[in-house]
This record gives sequence, structure tokens and C-alpha cells, in this order.
Amino acid sequence: MTLEDRARVEVCFSPKQYELYKSDFQICVVIDVLRATSAISTGIDNGIEAVIPVSSIDEAREYLNNGYTVAAERGGEVVEGFPFGNSPYAFMDPSLKGKEVVLTTTNGTKAIHMASEMPTVIIGSLNNLDVVCRWLIEQRKDVLLLGSGWKDKFNLEDTICAGAIADQLIESRLFKAEEDSTIAAKFIYRSARENIFSFLRASSHRRRLRRLNLNEDVKYCLTPNNVRSIPILKDGKLVKLAYEYEPVH
Repeated sequence: MTLEDRARVEVCFSPKQYELYKSDFQICVVIDVLRATSAISTGIDNGIEAVIPVSSIDEAREYLNNGYTVAAERGGEVVEGFPFGNSPYAFMDPSLKGKEVVLTTTNGTKAIHMASEMPTVIIGSLNNLDVVCRWLIEQRKDVLLLGSGWKDKFNLEDTICAGAIADQLIESRLFKAEEDSTIAAKFIYRSARENIFSFLRASSHRRRLRRLNLNEDVKYCLTPNNVRSIPILKDGKLVKLAYEYEPVH
């Protein structure tokens, strides 16, 4: 396969830059490592039927008033009046199996809504890294890796995850990258991959979550491949993609 025949994979650092990329891709992978996409992937993997992403607290409260199970987070904390936020551990609760859960977060659900116009939207995290990469390689379509960032700004953890996905796709020799953002993300990931937790010690959002005593959440979210499911956006709901995956040992 020549370079010209390869599919593209590119990294968009934050939703603020999305308009510069959106028209060129068939698949968008939304990434919010700390913690929305990690929680969504975990919940779907643990039997939640669907996650309904909503952008605003007001919309989430309407669902709550109509009897839905609703999770809401702003600034790293659970929003007052809601049962839980975006901790992946909350999404492991056995009582949620088979249910639909409505979710609103500071960054991730906003990015999901922004990307919803794309032909295919899936959820990526370090937790489901390899299964996402395997599926994307099989699709051989142009892929945009959209980091949710922090309030429209660049962040390290989403960039590392996007770089990890881009690295696997490029190494398959079925994908190419043309943007400097993708090359930068790939090399940031390669610098961090031996110990992502330590690499991110000084990152802004990890410090933010540490102040909220959420270090266990951080450790979980930075653990690659403890989830085998890919959430995919269908009719406004994130559901489990029908895809059989067995890790290569």
C-alpha cells in the first residue's frame, strides 16, 4: 500500500479547534480521560444499557425530574442534587446494569455533542485503548481523535491517549498523519508510556482531582486496557458497539 492510499488519522487537541478538522473525517473518537470517557467506557463494559450525554445542568435536571438515573459533574465535583458524577467507580455499580444513565460533564459531553454530526462517533480512553485501535484499523477510514481538553484548552492526558491511538494506527502502516498536532501527540505519548501516572504528576487536571481526593479515579483512568467495550453514538445514546475482541498476549 502506498502512502497516498492510506487512511488518515489526526489529533485535534481541543473542541475549540474542531471546526478546523471536522469536514475531512468519517470517524470521530471523543476522548476525555479524566474522567468522562473513562466512566462511559467502564459503564458500558459493566452492563449499563446506554449513556445519554447532555450538555447542560438544566437538561440533566429535567431528566432527573422525569425519573431517570442522572450523573452530573462540574469542575471535578458532583453537582448538588444529583446522585453521582463522572467517577468510573460509580459507573461500576451493579444496580445500573440494564439501565440508561444520563450524564453531563464539564468537558466530555460537550465534545460528544459537538462531534455528533460526524458519520460515526465512538468513545475512546486509555481503559479501552487496544480494542478501539483494533476496531479502527479494521475500518480503514479517516479518523479524527478529538480531545475534550479542559474548558476548551489543551490538556496532557487527552493528548497522551490520542497519541497512543495515533501511534498504533500509524504503526499498522494502514494510516498516515499529516498534521503536526498528530506527530506531537504521538511523541508525547511515547515519552509518557512507561509510566503515564508519573508523567502526569504535574498536569493541571490531575492536580485539580488530587485536591478533591480523587487519586483512585486518576489511577483507574490511566490504566490501559482494563475495558473491552467500545461505546458508539446511536440516536443520541451511547451504546455498546457489537464487536468481539480478544486481547493479543
